[in-house]
Parts: sequence; C-alpha cells; structure tokens
Amino acid sequence: MENKLYRSRSERMIWGICGGFGKHFNMDPTIFRIIAVLTIFISGLGLWLYLILRFVIPLEPAPEA
Repeated sequence: MENKLYRSRSERMIWGICGGFGKHFNMDPTIFRIIAVLTIFISGLGLWLYLILRFVIPLEPAPEA
C-alpha cells in the first residue's frame, strides 16, 4: 500500500498539515510543528508555505464505519 501524504483528521492543531507529515514520515508531528513555527518566525515564507500546503495537500479520507 502506498504511503500518500494527506492532511491528518486526528492529529491536527489548525489544518492537520504537520500531523499529516508526521504520519507520512512515521515521526512525531510535534517536530514538524516546531519547524513550522520556526520558519514562520524566522521568515514570513513559512506562513505562505503553510497556507499553500493547506490547499495542495488533500484531507485524509474518512474512516469507513
């Protein structure tokens, strides 16, 4: 099975982007959250990248009941 990149439905603070990266790379999403916050404060580029990823990365499919 492919390991596709999705925005997470369960591991989310804002839009689930860092949670999705955490699931995709089998890492703690907190690491990606720290990196995101640092890039936002160091340069405004991090904010723009985060906003773009919100629209580019699809939301994780809903679990079937």
